[in-house]
Amino acid sequence: MHRFAPLFVITAASLWAIDGIALRPILYNIPVSLVVFVESLIVAVLLTPILVKNFSSIKELEYKDWLAFLGVAIFGGAIGTMAITKALFYVNYVNLSIVILMQKLQPVFALLLAAIVLKERLPFNFFFWAAVAITGAYLMAFGFTIPDVDAGDKTHLAALFALIAAFSFGFSTVLSKRALLNVSFELGTYLRFAISAVIMFLMVSISQTITSVYIISFKQVVIFFLIAFTTGGTAIFLYYYGLKKISASVAAICELAFPLTAIILEYVLRKNILGPVQWLGVIVLIVSIFKVSGFKVTSFLKPKSKQNE
Repeated sequence: MHRFAPLFVITAASLWAIDGIALRPILYNIPVSLVVFVESLIVAVLLTPILVKNFSSIKELEYKDWLAFLGVAIFGGAIGTMAITKALFYVNYVNLSIVILMQKLQPVFALLLAAIVLKERLPFNFFFWAAVAITGAYLMAFGFTIPDVDAGDKTHLAALFALIAAFSFGFSTVLSKRALLNVSFELGTYLRFAISAVIMFLMVSISQTITSVYIISFKQVVIFFLIAFTTGGTAIFLYYYGLKKISASVAAICELAFPLTAIILEYVLRKNILGPVQWLGVIVLIVSIFKVSGFKVTSFLKPKSKQNE
């Protein structure tokens, strides 16, 4: 299954693209922090049986493990999710140029942080194909032109929040690899959402945003549960399963499946047809993702036992 592990990460990234383009826009009138809190809470509750089953494993976690999960919850579950949602809200989910362009920087952050935090040693060819993947993603989204960043008065804010999201998700990828060192991917998924829910509850309570819960419509409740069962809980479940078996650096490149899925959805939902240069970018991206997923990466981090491998 190690050979197919990158496919689980690619699938998760594709589900996140569906979330951002087809599902999350329906929640536009709800405060961003409340959206993240409700989403995290629903998934955490649904995954409670995992806590019961693995309760003995939690007792064995050390403070470094808890710090890693806390970091994942803060950067991936809270800051990253709120930032990307806010960025998309600013451009009204119409002009995705700013958000997608900034999102291309996520692998850069993840690669640098993986080398610093996880001490991952990467062959030179890895960086070559990583650069090719990012180039392919850029060609796919923008061709040979400079993206049009004119999204009105909120352009700079959208860019800022998208940049924050790119760094946060990149850091979360690295921290997730460390967090999964001594636990199963099932328990890791639960802890990610449970801790995020606690953090977001404190945030919406202090800011009194939780009082806006009454504006959530029945249709939006359905969307929340749809997200929980697909692009939320299920996506993280698949992502952690794959991440458990590959390096954080490889995972960061596999996550570039996000823009590929986004471009396809743009065509399906909005009839935006890809040009020849964009299709070239698609081919380059796919080839580079599978190339980079085959590299062997040496890390000095070792689990306490093999039971969680």
